[in-house]
Amino acid sequence: MQALARLSRFVGNTFAIWVLLFAIIAFFAPAQFTWLGKYIVPLLGVIMFGMGLTLSKEDFREVVRRPRDVAIGVAGQFIIMPGLAWLLTQALNLPPEVAVGVILVGCCPGGTASNVMTFLARGDVALSVAITSVTTLVAPIVTPALIYLLASQWIEVSAAAMFWSIVQVVVLPIALGVAAQYVLGKRVQHGVAVLPLISVVAIVAIVAAVVAGNQARIASSGLMIFAVVVLHNGLGLLIGYGLAKAFGMSVAKRKAISIEVGMQNSGLGVALATAHFSPLAAVPSAIFSVWHNISGPLAATLFRRFKDDTRQDAAPRV
Repeated sequence: MQALARLSRFVGNTFAIWVLLFAIIAFFAPAQFTWLGKYIVPLLGVIMFGMGLTLSKEDFREVVRRPRDVAIGVAGQFIIMPGLAWLLTQALNLPPEVAVGVILVGCCPGGTASNVMTFLARGDVALSVAITSVTTLVAPIVTPALIYLLASQWIEVSAAAMFWSIVQVVVLPIALGVAAQYVLGKRVQHGVAVLPLISVVAIVAIVAAVVAGNQARIASSGLMIFAVVVLHNGLGLLIGYGLAKAFGMSVAKRKAISIEVGMQNSGLGVALATAHFSPLAAVPSAIFSVWHNISGPLAATLFRRFKDDTRQDAAPRV
């Protein structure tokens, strides 16, 4: 079991390499990975179940202890990234299916990898976990509403159907994970040790499935989508940091807010695009998954150089 836990840590620490490697392999050998397409939703459910296993009462107490900080992070997540996505689609006059895909990933909640990146950046990890938890739990209502508001000009959006999809692939698995943790107690820690390995395998499979299923489309428009994703992610990180600074938050909190805003649950974006839109609409989420696992460590490395302050948070600047 210890050997498996060590392997899990190694794979978790080299997450970006595996995602990038298998995305490239799937692009050049799509026939080997297309069969994974029908397992995208169950794979995402496995990742969310793992998130439920790691949630604790302390994570939810953090929301009560620091409602202002959590509210700023949640609002930033659901205003900045959807807003940037819509602006980019308008400014670059993206094709409808691509535009829907970009908006879709922008409207998703924060990704679980953001907590690890915040830790590596020496940011406020407790705040990061609290924001991820809240954005994930409110996603069934907020995400479909935002997609309907921003993307219905291109394609018919059923907010009710998307609500039920998110409940099935996000909320129910997380609830089952929390319940398993409650019932099994300390015994669940053996499973938690191998979660990084399971999560990496699942997200790599999801990305490989989307890349393989859209190989021709990526070959013709992949560079354009990649450029949009990089811009979207980079601006999210930058504006997220600026938002926290504008509210007078400490450096550790600024790092957490920046990473929470910039990193999305792209696996959910893939699942929703596959279930409700088109294969091409899933490509921005798949590329986002590859890219933010590269940009996240880069941002964390940069943020580690920022000097933490010991002052109390200041009042917001006016």
